Amino acid sequence: MIRASLIELEAVIAVATFKSFRAAARELEMSPSALSHAISALEQRLGVRLFHRTTRSVSLSAAGEHVVRRLQPALREVSSSLEEVHELRDTPSGTLRINTSKGAAEIEVLPMVLEMRRRHPDVRVELVTEDRLVDIVAEGFDAGVRLAEAVPQDMIALPCGADLSMAVVGAPSYFAHRPEPQTPGDLRDHECIRRRMATGAVYRWELERRGREVAVDVRGALTLDDDDLALQAAVAGAGLAFVSDRAAAAYIEAGRLVRVLAEWTPPFPGLRLFHPSHRLVRAALRAFIAIVRESTAGGARRARAGRSRRG
Repeated sequence: MIRASLIELEAVIAVATFKSFRAAARELEMSPSALSHAISALEQRLGVRLFHRTTRSVSLSAAGEHVVRRLQPALREVSSSLEEVHELRDTPSGTLRINTSKGAAEIEVLPMVLEMRRRHPDVRVELVTEDRLVDIVAEGFDAGVRLAEAVPQDMIALPCGADLSMAVVGAPSYFAHRPEPQTPGDLRDHECIRRRMATGAVYRWELERRGREVAVDVRGALTLDDDDLALQAAVAGAGLAFVSDRAAAAYIEAGRLVRVLAEWTPPFPGLRLFHPSHRLVRAALRAFIAIVRESTAGGARRARAGRSRRG
């Protein structure tokens, strides 16, 4: 059985890449003579020449081309595996890349990211927000945060915050000359602020009461592609908006918005932090998962305490 050391294999790839023993030696932080000796020793054991050498040039032989073609993917895999093992050390470091939506970042994720930075200053966090759903593996993210229904089935997922609820809201000025809707069907008689999704489709308002689900294709002259804009338009009296109850809560409490059809907007499973099941979990991601669990558990305790005081 022919054996080769990792440095010999790396030397072959470096010389093939740079077409120069001297440049390859600099890349590997070796002396040119040590590099030449490593390759000569491997060629001797293989019984073939891997390179054609002259005083002016270096080129791969036919055997060398075959070795490099098969060797490069294997060495990349070895390097990736070693990097993953390195990332499993106890101290979180490096860059943590998270993909989520703008709304999720504002509601839950950003405070958790700031806590991550406070506890682990050696970790750089890149938080990317976009409405479109992405393949976090293909696009180089460590984790994603999305609604539970949008998480791919092959991912490991855990709750990231409390359950969510939507709210149908309108300004007092809007209701000054209009009756409040009592059923989803009444929405067809109202001016509604429609929502254009990232896919291009217009969102149908999804309402539910006691297991009965209704999707309403609402009417309205204003169509927006951002929930914050829809909320602002509703506050201005432009029509009814369908937004997160948490986003609307401060406006409702201040009397700038009125919530209607509350019995048709029950809580639903909220955000989930998810990551690939086939990857080793890096120390930085493990640390962020711990923060998510702490924050979610603390939020649940506060919600139970609030319900107990109200009861």
